Amino acid sequence: MSRSGTSGGEPHGLRRRLGVSDAVLLGLGSMLGAGIFAALAPAARAAGSGLLLGLALAAVVAYCNATSSARLAARYPASGGTYVYAGKRLGGFWGYLAGWGFVVGKTASCAAMALTVGSYAWPGQARWVAVLAVLALTGVNYAGVHKSARLTRVIVAVVLTVLAMVVLVGLTSGAADPARLDLAGGAGGGFRGVLEAAGLLFFAFAGYARIATLGEEVRDPARTIPRAIPLALGIALAVYAAVAVCVLVVLGPGPLAGATAPLSEVARVADAGWLEPVVRAGAAVAALGSLLALILGVSRTTLAMARDRHLPGALAVVDPRHQVPRRAEALVGAVVVLLVLTVDLRGAIGFSSFGVLVYYALANASARTLTRAEGRPPRLVPVVGLLGCLVLACALPLSAVLPGVGVLGLGAVAYAVGRVRAEGGGGGSRRDGRDGSTGGTDGTHGRFR
Repeated sequence: MSRSGTSGGEPHGLRRRLGVSDAVLLGLGSMLGAGIFAALAPAARAAGSGLLLGLALAAVVAYCNATSSARLAARYPASGGTYVYAGKRLGGFWGYLAGWGFVVGKTASCAAMALTVGSYAWPGQARWVAVLAVLALTGVNYAGVHKSARLTRVIVAVVLTVLAMVVLVGLTSGAADPARLDLAGGAGGGFRGVLEAAGLLFFAFAGYARIATLGEEVRDPARTIPRAIPLALGIALAVYAAVAVCVLVVLGPGPLAGATAPLSEVARVADAGWLEPVVRAGAAVAALGSLLALILGVSRTTLAMARDRHLPGALAVVDPRHQVPRRAEALVGAVVVLLVLTVDLRGAIGFSSFGVLVYYALANASARTLTRAEGRPPRLVPVVGLLGCLVLACALPLSAVLPGVGVLGLGAVAYAVGRVRAEGGGGGSRRDGRDGSTGGTDGTHGRFR
């Protein structure tokens, strides 16, 4: 039986429990996270009111990525996302690079989200609140992915309610001025600024990948995943557009660019002081939702890489009772706690965006190799997605691009060392995964054996 089987007695198998609604909610729980509360201000600094154009551009690239990811996930419904797809379609090195970039970048994102929870909930003790949040959500994941989906349902409901209140109060207040939506005169950063804004806002859309990385736990993946990913993306885009328009017409591009908490500022300017603590609570809950989904995604990619011995094989063990990769989840939680206690990662969002864009560039490149019989997307979709990801990645600030390139280079060196050690030790070959197995490499053992 394949390692991606559903038997509860298999040490490497995960149970398929998630339907369409659960998959959509897990994607929304990640996309409708802290990004909507924080990403608008830096986007406005880059592009002024042209951030709406950046949002549209980010949505186009995200749609292409979502379509490519959906077709690949339906073809290969195994944990690991683009790590698995790129390994099968492009070769082991590209799969490894995708997995490496995802795990490193998203682990940093986990710490950033945890610190966001702390800064909103109790600014004076932000780090310790962040630690408690990581431990609590790791415990939730320990209980099984179906319980994570239930908690995400509550989080999404709370966040959507808070955002709807902000939009309603802002647009109906006397402070709202539609003239502030002047795209032609307000895009002060020009086309380069719009591209930078799109790169920053793209980070907020990246949650739909969580559906793909959980592909081994989705019921009827060939039907569920292609439906869930575009649906989650469409809902997120509608919400983001409504909030962005509201914030622009109430604050204007200049004040928005300088705001540290834009949605709280909307409540203040609209003379709705009662709404400010509600927004703070909503932001904390949203960050918790993102953190929950991120821990799920990183642990599943860690599981997939451990199966292929690119990480220690002990991390590939699945708990037979709860059907979750507990060792992988425990390791991810421990690393995030260490980062939360030692490093301020709020400035690392750009670095994480770079890694996410490279990750999806490889997903689009993988989708281009699908045949019609394998469910290939329209030919233009992966091309636009690939080029869009590369352009947006290069448009990010150098402070994000240079560390991102350095980390990817470090991963490439580690892969090369693993190949040399494996070949020197006479390691046997394995299937390349094109038959539907979960192996994500090109037939060579990784660094850990």
